[in-house]
Amino acid sequence: MDYKYINQLLERYWRCETSLEEEDILRAFFSQDSVPADLMRYKPLFNYAEVQKEHDVLGEEFDEKILSVIEGSKPVKARVITMAQRFKPLFKAAAVVAIILTLGNAMQLPFGNHMDNPIVNYDGYSMPKFDKGTSVALGDSAMSDTMKQSMVEPSATVGQPIIK
Repeated sequence: MDYKYINQLLERYWRCETSLEEEDILRAFFSQDSVPADLMRYKPLFNYAEVQKEHDVLGEEFDEKILSVIEGSKPVKARVITMAQRFKPLFKAAAVVAIILTLGNAMQLPFGNHMDNPIVNYDGYSMPKFDKGTSVALGDSAMSDTMKQSMVEPSATVGQPIIK
């Protein structure tokens, strides 16, 4: 017998050009008992699904186990999450950043003051130098404190010596 059509279908099957109907024809052909010897090597490939149906059948115990697990499970209840709970990690991160910035600024203040304001000597009197950003009242009080400590009276005119 000539199996030219079956050989053509096999060639198209290997190139992945067969339709589902043509693959069904191949399965039906290879499920027969009388298959030519040269095509016998393809029989397990096309009979695999039918042979496995007989061997890989799950028993009744499997169904009972699955049903007992499904019936025994409790439904999961949804939790309500408030906005405060959602933003809690963000608040924690902001607090950590604020603490780090505050500590950084606090550490710079004590180390920076004595370096930024060196002492300047005005006509024999040592006084701290104040930057443009410091207040006038602070400078005036430092000047009057220095004069009181040295027992010198302030003069009203500029250019006259302070010491009498």
